[in-house]
Amino acid sequence: MTAKAPQPLAALKCRDLVGIFTDIDDTLTTDGRLHADAFAALWQLHSAGFAVVPVTGRSAGWAHMILKSWPVSAVIAESGGVYLSRAPNQPRTQIVLHSSVSQVRADRAALEQCGQQIIREIPGLACASDNAFRWVDYALDYCEEVARVDASDVDRAIAMFQAQGFSARASSVHINAWRGDFDKAPMAMRLLREQFATGGRDNPDRWLFVGDAPNDASMFANFANSVAVANILPSLANLPVKPAYITQASHGAGFVELGEHILRHLKRP
Repeated sequence: MTAKAPQPLAALKCRDLVGIFTDIDDTLTTDGRLHADAFAALWQLHSAGFAVVPVTGRSAGWAHMILKSWPVSAVIAESGGVYLSRAPNQPRTQIVLHSSVSQVRADRAALEQCGQQIIREIPGLACASDNAFRWVDYALDYCEEVARVDASDVDRAIAMFQAQGFSARASSVHINAWRGDFDKAPMAMRLLREQFATGGRDNPDRWLFVGDAPNDASMFANFANSVAVANILPSLANLPVKPAYITQASHGAGFVELGEHILRHLKRP
């Protein structure tokens, strides 16, 4: 929530925390893989009583798998277009969209038409392989499963989506485009109101967010306890709101560093 340079992680005080929002790509993962130590850190935070909620540009299909198999309380997916949750004693997964199903489907069809036109005009871009599992947004792969596309062409693709009335931005692997007034932080706030209203757990000051990229900007802006892993450094100057703290390590190792800091802080008198 600041334009100032981030402080070292050691300055973070976290005794009142009840939950952690975390980005996935290049925050939990390293070179596209979730390493054992980062996954263990998730389990350690969960076992210590923290609610863990991934906040990702990845698809609703990914979110469903993560909710079923990771130690998490909910998942916000498609950059805030949808969240999935499941109460402890309720086996059914709850899927909450940012808008009505009919509107979401109409918007998605228009996005796909625009995305396919962009692919035809900009060689190298491809439809992201998880698009079949997306409810809300549309993703173009510019470096995950294709050879890296020039930054100028990424910017051009974003401008083409925007010229058609869509919102668009780049994550560390995809160009995500959508129609509608939603983002990661507004959906995180909605999730807190709807799923964490008991015991004061809906207070955003009792939650921490950790991320790594410009598409995490709304979360950095809305959470006082905002942390970036060190691989954000090349993008830091271009962020309108800086994270409050930064780890020494990059990618998944940075998340492990954060988890160790939180658990160590809990043990202090």
